[in-house]
Amino acid sequence: MKGSDIILEALKKEGVSTIFGYPGGVVIPLFDALYHDRELRVILNRHEQAAVHAADGFARSTGKVGVALVTSGPGATNTITGIATAKLDSVPIVVISGQVKNDFIGTDGFQEVDMSGLTRPVCKHSYLVSDIRDLGRVFKEAFYIAQSGRPGPVSIDIPTDVITASMRNYQYPDKVELPGYKPTIAGNPRQIKKLAHEIQNAEKPLFYTGGGIVASGAEKELLEIVELTNIPFVSTLMGLGSAPADHPLFLGMPGMHGRYAANHAMMQCDLLIAVGARFDDRVTGDISRFAPNALIAHIDIDPAEIGKNVHTEIPVVGDAKHVLSSLKLLLKHRESNGWCKAVLKWKEETPLAYRQKENEVSAPQYVIESISRLADEDAVIATDVGQHQMFAALYYKHRKPRSFLSSGGLGTMGFGLPAAMGAAVANPEKQIIAICGDGGFQMNIQELTTCALNNIPVKAAVLNNEYLGMVRQWQDIFWNKHYSKVCLRQRSDCPPNCKGPNSQCPEKYFPDFVKVAEANGVKGLRAETKEQVESVLKESFAHPGPVVMEFLVRKEENVYPMVPAGKAIDEILMGDERVLI
Repeated sequence: MKGSDIILEALKKEGVSTIFGYPGGVVIPLFDALYHDRELRVILNRHEQAAVHAADGFARSTGKVGVALVTSGPGATNTITGIATAKLDSVPIVVISGQVKNDFIGTDGFQEVDMSGLTRPVCKHSYLVSDIRDLGRVFKEAFYIAQSGRPGPVSIDIPTDVITASMRNYQYPDKVELPGYKPTIAGNPRQIKKLAHEIQNAEKPLFYTGGGIVASGAEKELLEIVELTNIPFVSTLMGLGSAPADHPLFLGMPGMHGRYAANHAMMQCDLLIAVGARFDDRVTGDISRFAPNALIAHIDIDPAEIGKNVHTEIPVVGDAKHVLSSLKLLLKHRESNGWCKAVLKWKEETPLAYRQKENEVSAPQYVIESISRLADEDAVIATDVGQHQMFAALYYKHRKPRSFLSSGGLGTMGFGLPAAMGAAVANPEKQIIAICGDGGFQMNIQELTTCALNNIPVKAAVLNNEYLGMVRQWQDIFWNKHYSKVCLRQRSDCPPNCKGPNSQCPEKYFPDFVKVAEANGVKGLRAETKEQVESVLKESFAHPGPVVMEFLVRKEENVYPMVPAGKAIDEILMGDERVLI
């Protein structure tokens, strides 16, 4: 068998059905093998970063390993952002890159880069396969590593002479032998018993849940425990959808743009039980003042996360689903106490709110609420990064796990559209909606062509405020409204005090997203006022193919609640008055 045949067989053995990628010189032999193959579907993206984000969206929406295939040199380096995005959000993907021949490695040959060295800091594991005899083992290990323990991306770099080499008596390995890698699944029984004791005796307990709940499929176990114990809970951006947004004990998302009740509950609880969350700075705020009165328990499959950012009194290393299943057996029913009633009252008294007049440009929050109201029950939402991402986190009624895909840890603009593509390919029976800002949408806008050619029916909602909205918000609140290079219609010679469109700006629609969509073979729609939002959404959702919906929204709308950087998370700006509550 040739190396290319071994690679294709390995992918099939690992259950791969779809590859996202882009060809180039050193991987032509592999693409030639794919040319003759009738089982693997190859989606030709328009950029390698988008290919990795598509593989990422495929993985997030299914829990399966997503696969991207690229060439050497710039093809390989273009994947780095996508790999780092998957690493920080614990997403299982395998990125296969071509490499120059073994003899040329180290000579600065044409399109040679040290892909193994470049990816090592931003992936779970990286391989350089210099011998065809190692190919089967490497692929078996790579898929196991990507999806076991704490999931993450794996890079496989393959010299072209390994792809074209041949060997006899090849057999794909049936098991993995990695002596130094043994993820802990079941938690320590003594620690679980200790945690159960603290839960039964705590006055003000709170569950703090994250993406680990989704990754382990622990949604059922989580809800059973919170309903048995009447303990309120919060969820990070990565964990949204692990419980219905309207669950009576759910306080919302905590952190920099977290709900008032969620933040205050974290600061006032006496027992904080973190499950599959990593105490990210966007959640904790000033770490020295975070949860000052709480005994902290931390359940996580990655032992490196426990105690990394906060002191943990009850560490439990293990898979969330297994640990919560064991924990539930030790718990007894708790009545709803004064603490529970108090935090739920905070939630009731501090609802999310915004202003919206009739016959004017829409508030971005209204667009998100309308999408939530009209979307299918099992729709999958993929967002880009920025204000619209936070509006989607706060105002969309998240219903199910693996239905909210967003770049959390790296905050990668350009993620939304290709991630939605990957989710659509993986879930052809579901409605897939990409929610983007006009800035991030332009970073991978070329993938509209990919959607059109492959009839990938992504519905892209572009909230157009003509600004890099989140950067502008910070300049508004903390930098005396010095809007430096955030207006997307601004030229390099515009005056520094320019606050918006004037007679010298480009035409009204710049770029014209409807025309861009149509030029790429995609249906384009636009809503200029609040009254047009619903009709545009309904027309888009009824269309069988991909659609771009442009929603003109208020230009200087800010995301609230907001905690200023460096503050404790109960020092919350609740609105345009900049009042600290």
